[in-house]
Amino acid sequence: MKNFISGRGFRVFAFVAIVALFVLAPLVSTPFLNYQLSLIAVFGVAILGLNIIMGYGGQVSLGQSAFLGLGAYVAAYGIMHDWPILVVFILSCAIPAVVGMLIALAAARLHGLALAMITIALPIVGVPLAKRFSEFTGGAQGATVSWLRAPDWSGLASDQWRYYVVFIIAAVFFVIGRNLTKGRIGRALAIVKTNEAVAMSMGVSAYRYKVLAFTVASLFGGAAGFLYVAIVQFTSPETMSFHSSINMVVAMVIGGSASIIGTILGAAYLVFLPVIAGQIDPTQTALISGAVLLAVLFLLPHGLVSLPRRVSQLSKRSKRSLGRPTEDSSPQNSTAQEVVDIPESPK
Repeated sequence: MKNFISGRGFRVFAFVAIVALFVLAPLVSTPFLNYQLSLIAVFGVAILGLNIIMGYGGQVSLGQSAFLGLGAYVAAYGIMHDWPILVVFILSCAIPAVVGMLIALAAARLHGLALAMITIALPIVGVPLAKRFSEFTGGAQGATVSWLRAPDWSGLASDQWRYYVVFIIAAVFFVIGRNLTKGRIGRALAIVKTNEAVAMSMGVSAYRYKVLAFTVASLFGGAAGFLYVAIVQFTSPETMSFHSSINMVVAMVIGGSASIIGTILGAAYLVFLPVIAGQIDPTQTALISGAVLLAVLFLLPHGLVSLPRRVSQLSKRSKRSLGRPTEDSSPQNSTAQEVVDIPESPK
């Protein structure tokens, strides 16, 4: 049982339980809850891309919201002009991926603060550009679309139908992300993350895999933008704001970096925290978010995904402390005490 809780068995069980919950929940929940669950899938894809570059690749990226917003704008523009949905989806993924690759080709040789500044500039520049090119983006007012209604043969409400479409697409991206991180690319990224000099000595091009990680993260961000428009039916410059990028980074840290399940937990945190904070005090959302982040960093440095392992470690530690014999009651000390207390026989 202990091995199950702390090992692979628990992770498999938790993953199956999460998938079952996401599959069955829309049939018995309210439209608002379906909307929230759909947003978890949307931001899960975006955070997974961020996790590939930061958690698995060890690089700094603070501009994921720019790619999400770009994908959302491409999707909204294509839908408003009656493009085929498959073409819209491909372009929503491809255009952010190309932009991310071009930026990575110039920035991947940078490190630390320099790389962080490059990625910070993406949402900072993206927001005014979205407002300026209003003929494509709708300007500051944003763009509203209406699509993805449930077909009559499905027997589902529109919120349920949108949920399942988004969930299936998100599941495909999670499978792709898992295969990337568990395969040869993931092993190469792990080496680059640990030591670039060692990677070069082993024939692994750190520059190439950095560019690849940025490109994949951008592609996942664009796909999340497409899914965002599918659920929210609206996008605006605030979609790609720097604040949104920071929230996704925080969610990745709280859920657990370099973890697929941690990505899902982080997305759930990102969606549900504002709702819970709104029930407590709507004006203190940032304060509550900061308190949760500090608590997780101090108590669970590896994120919520490490909670079972942490509980197992604390349980073993407490059992050891309770089962350890004291110095006075140990058999060796008592025997020695008896030997010391035996008086010498008179000569």
